[in-house]
Amino acid sequence: MKISSWDKEILRLAVPSIVTNVTVPLLGLVDLSIVGHIGNETMIGAIAVGSMIFNVMYWLMGFLRMGTTGMTANTPSAAGEVLHRYLRLALLIAIGFLILQLPLRWLSIWLMGPSDEVAAYVRSYFSICIWGAPAMLSLYVMTGWFIGRKDTRTPMVISITQNLINIVASLVLVFGLKMQIEGVALGTLFAQWSGAAMAWGNLPRLLRRGNLPRLLRRRGGVGESSSLFHVNRDLFLRTLCLVAVNLFFTSAGARQSDLMLSVNTLLMTFFTLFSYVMDGFANAGEALCGRRSGEVVRHLFRWGWLMVVLFTVVYTLGGRGFLSLLTDEARVVDAAMAYLPWALLIPLAGMAAFVYDGIFVGMLLTRGMLISCAIATAAFFVLYFLLFPVCGNHALWLALIAYLVLRGVVQHVYLVTNGANAAS
Repeated sequence: MKISSWDKEILRLAVPSIVTNVTVPLLGLVDLSIVGHIGNETMIGAIAVGSMIFNVMYWLMGFLRMGTTGMTANTPSAAGEVLHRYLRLALLIAIGFLILQLPLRWLSIWLMGPSDEVAAYVRSYFSICIWGAPAMLSLYVMTGWFIGRKDTRTPMVISITQNLINIVASLVLVFGLKMQIEGVALGTLFAQWSGAAMAWGNLPRLLRRGNLPRLLRRRGGVGESSSLFHVNRDLFLRTLCLVAVNLFFTSAGARQSDLMLSVNTLLMTFFTLFSYVMDGFANAGEALCGRRSGEVVRHLFRWGWLMVVLFTVVYTLGGRGFLSLLTDEARVVDAAMAYLPWALLIPLAGMAAFVYDGIFVGMLLTRGMLISCAIATAAFFVLYFLLFPVCGNHALWLALIAYLVLRGVVQHVYLVTNGANAAS
């Protein structure tokens, strides 16, 4: 495969994003591992529930990151205004979270349904970590802004440093100061604010060639507020579809049996690993497709197909071995092997959706992202409920594969029929 200048630019943007994506789950894993050494299953369950609550809350706010990237990539001359508007929006949302933290905490715990013992710890964890909302949401915006400015290295450095700070702070608070779940929460909170502070500190460097105060005051060039509203609305509703599918996938396995929940959870790591890599290429597409370029699209798909071949081969040859690394329960591994062929289809089924997501964000074709995800989500639920009485857990996996394929197919059709007009 000949490496062109486009390929080098794609890799320059994609590789740091991949590293960043891999480090993101470590914040939750660090908390979980520390609690695992100081508490019983009640504390472990509380961290799992608490982390899930914040993961969903912040995932729903993902439009702050993607919207900032798309707007920045499309209007580089008005980068300061984009940053200003999205930071203001992030701050307003964060203030809303803080004001409504008590009803949000009650609703989250009610929806998750933990035991009374776990719920008590979750309340403590939530009450501390919610104060990280301004830091996390502003960091979403600044990360999107960095990517839109074709800088994926800064988010990578921030993410790695943030995890190191979280580890050190949590260890000191828990083992040094003898705190329990409050120490874990405070360590996470300190890491979140440290990451936001690092991002703020990098803004002057990236705008050094301009005048930072002037750029931050600049008006005009990014469209009316109604346009920003439509972009954010489309991305938010699309994220709701993603959350619905992912949460239902987990709950559907849990309703069948603990064994099936374990099987599906293990096999979904095949999806997670592939998504970490493909999100890196999607981020490259977000930064490079601000002004439409068929050449960029072709090169992104070349790398996408290479990843499909690589992951499919690795998963096929090492599938059982990888599952055995995740658990030593032979019964779970044996049960998972019956559904492994579905997991092997994930790279082929999902590649186009990941690549097109990046392209659509870069071109601000957010309506197409919403339409494709809504159609795919509807198909997911229809297929599952029609086929589950006959196929059982296989119906769940078939629905997931169809969902991934449909997202890519609908996005392709939308780009062909609407892309040129939308980009002009």
